[in-house]
Amino acid sequence: MFSKIEVNGDDEAALYTLLKTAQPGEGDTADITWNFEKFLVGRDGTVLKRYAPPTTPEEVASDLPNYL
Repeated sequence: MFSKIEVNGDDEAALYTLLKTAQPGEGDTADITWNFEKFLVGRDGTVLKRYAPPTTPEEVASDLPNYL
């Protein structure tokens, strides 16, 4: 659970393939650009939103009522 995994490229973890496919982001590539990139996932496993690295936890929290 705490070992390093790949988030981009041929050896990326299946979780990140799923996240990036559902929410590809706004750049030229769906790749994770930096640590702290965030995804909001619904109770049913649906990937609802992707957030850029500088997004604060408070900004993510403000979106939660829209999805409850």
